Amino acid sequence: MSALLRPVLRPFAHAASALLCLALLAVPAAAETVIRFGHPGVGAEQRAYSYGDATTYARARQLIEKEFADDKDVKIEWTFFRGAGPALNESVASGQLDFFLLGDLPAIVGRARGLKHKFIFATGRNNPIFLAVPTDSTITKVEDVKGKKVALFKGTNLQNATDRILALHGLSEKDVRFINLDANAAVAALTSGNVDAVFGGQEYLPLAAKGVVKIVYTTKGDDPTLGRNSSYFVTEAFAAAHPDLTQRVVTAFIKAAHFISQDQNRDEAFEAWALSGLPKETFVTNFDGVRLSLIVNPLIDDYVVARYKEQAQAAKEYGLLKGDPDIDHWFDRTYLNAALKTLKLEDFWSTRDGRGNIETRGSIDQKASN
Repeated sequence: MSALLRPVLRPFAHAASALLCLALLAVPAAAETVIRFGHPGVGAEQRAYSYGDATTYARARQLIEKEFADDKDVKIEWTFFRGAGPALNESVASGQLDFFLLGDLPAIVGRARGLKHKFIFATGRNNPIFLAVPTDSTITKVEDVKGKKVALFKGTNLQNATDRILALHGLSEKDVRFINLDANAAVAALTSGNVDAVFGGQEYLPLAAKGVVKIVYTTKGDDPTLGRNSSYFVTEAFAAAHPDLTQRVVTAFIKAAHFISQDQNRDEAFEAWALSGLPKETFVTNFDGVRLSLIVNPLIDDYVVARYKEQAQAAKEYGLLKGDPDIDHWFDRTYLNAALKTLKLEDFWSTRDGRGNIETRGSIDQKASN
């Protein structure tokens, strides 16, 4: 360059450099992505922990937080809802959650009423239901609740499961004086004598162990289509905006399901779930003789689809939805299948038919039968 031109161009160079610095200062920092997780229930004394599946194990051991530990622009938030499925649905409707667990009935009602979310993997299959009564009660079997005041959290996956139990014993909702109470309120009502009985989950086992209540019936070991079922969901908006983050979340949860499905790790699962406030012995009792791989199997197979179709029919009978929802198209196995392939778990869990019978035996069940 000519020496005569350098003095002329030097001011322009300084100006350009200044403008570049201003432009760099004007560029905003990378936006933080908050991944918001929801769970339908709280632990004892309102603890933000729960129990019974791989996602609550992941929460207890901060596996999602560890997955994103190196992503400085990603933040993880958990919200636990005392109002269970109905309250969680309201939060989804207002755009406050990205991932969440729901029982089959509230999930169907929410989806049928316009909530845009994807069913991405199963979280709990055939979780046992218990009929608990005061220790001095004359109720000794399901048939004895006829005409009695019974606590039941309506609008949750417990409602239809309870109705099916009643039907198998010659009763219907019309034969029982149901009192609509959430799980914590039901425990208080039962122990104070304000209700005669309650249908619920393993939260009643510690009370039975202390002699506060007694268990007179359980679905454990009964018809495999009884019990409660739940799945995990992602909103369509989050999945569309962050497909890579969605896949990482699902893969982390499936990895957790694989870990606690193995018999040698069940004690660790129970200890993690005890952060909910329920004693570890609760889970030892609840899952006595039951392999966790049967409960936390994440596959969306014919068994899972059949349970959702049953609940859809029940929701119609309850007047909670109109028409016949297209259940088959609500499931998105994309993320689950990718996680199974990445983790080399395509043949780990067994698939089951609509009645709960094994269709394709997975390696975990082959190992257990040897």
